[in-house]
Amino acid sequence: MTRSLRVFYIALFLVTLLVLGLWSVRSFFGFSTNAEATVLNGRWTKAVETHYDAEFPIKRLGTNLWAALDFKLFNEGRPGVVLGQDQWLYSDEEFNPIVNEESNLQGNYALVEGVRQTLKDKGVKLVMAIVPAKARLYPEHLGDVKPSRIHSNLYQDFHARVAADKIIAPDLLGPFNQAKLKGQQVFLRTDTHWTPEGAQIAAETLANTIAAKTPLNGEPQRFVTEPAEKITHKGDLRLFLPLDPLFENLMPATEPLQKRNTRAVEDQAGGDDALFADAEVPVTLVGTSYSANPNWNFVGALKQALHSDVLSYAEDGHGPILPMLSYLKSDAFKNSPPQVLIWEFPERYLPVNNEIGDADPQWVAALKQAGARQQNVAINTQSETPDRAQN
Repeated sequence: MTRSLRVFYIALFLVTLLVLGLWSVRSFFGFSTNAEATVLNGRWTKAVETHYDAEFPIKRLGTNLWAALDFKLFNEGRPGVVLGQDQWLYSDEEFNPIVNEESNLQGNYALVEGVRQTLKDKGVKLVMAIVPAKARLYPEHLGDVKPSRIHSNLYQDFHARVAADKIIAPDLLGPFNQAKLKGQQVFLRTDTHWTPEGAQIAAETLANTIAAKTPLNGEPQRFVTEPAEKITHKGDLRLFLPLDPLFENLMPATEPLQKRNTRAVEDQAGGDDALFADAEVPVTLVGTSYSANPNWNFVGALKQALHSDVLSYAEDGHGPILPMLSYLKSDAFKNSPPQVLIWEFPERYLPVNNEIGDADPQWVAALKQAGARQQNVAINTQSETPDRAQN
């Protein structure tokens, strides 16, 4: 190699480093950290390193390229997603075998019963909204991928168990399937969650059941739901396909989403204040992102269907157990318990070891023990009944 060529290669290398460095530095415009991240405690440095690592062009190129190879050659994404056919994506939580699944199942069943007893002691009626798995509603897009054994009858078993515990839990799978046959899409193609239409169907089903089995006290309130902005929705499951920006064309297409807003209708006699003259809120909602995310308008759909205000204590990203434990320890529950509590609980969370956050483990264990004792009493009572009948 001649001296001129060596100089050229060195210069090219240095220019490449400079360009990559400037590209990465550009990503720091507008970058900020929270007040707790300081140089002294090391959190600021860690935040800078994490941000730089995520924005470094070579890393992004490698990530995109590797994801593209997995996607095209093996029809796979990152752990967290299962690729179906026709650009349908599913959460792998609906497919994977679960560690200690039987123990988790029994523990969560007992916890649900323990929660019911705690609510009953405060005069609160529990109504469960068991959300069926997306794979159960749309199996036609799965191709050769099949859920593991634990998931096959999970929805039906969950309903049978809560029915044995005398917990109100209307079937949502049937109404969803009926809407699907009519051409309505009740779950998003590239997202874990239901559509606003699916949320409305669930709300109406719950409202009909509550009206029949535990009617709400007080005067009915009027709510109306109106179309809001129409957005291009990028489903949360697309995040497990890190193809953007270099291979965006390989990604499953985005989906249109018509957002909705629900508002109280002004009362002719007393205005808006008349709607909430009674300080007691008859209905409280606890649940997951199916309830907490305003894109689906589940809370608004419940208000309109129930003709009642609804206080939501649903949380994103924590599953169904942690928000319930947090609510049971809240001042709102202690001081102003509702007449009815709706617990939105996706079936896929039943066989997993759900997080309990800062909740006292001994208190959680006591809830499970109380629930397990009650379930054992119910089982023994049922088994003794046929013997007495024979005698």
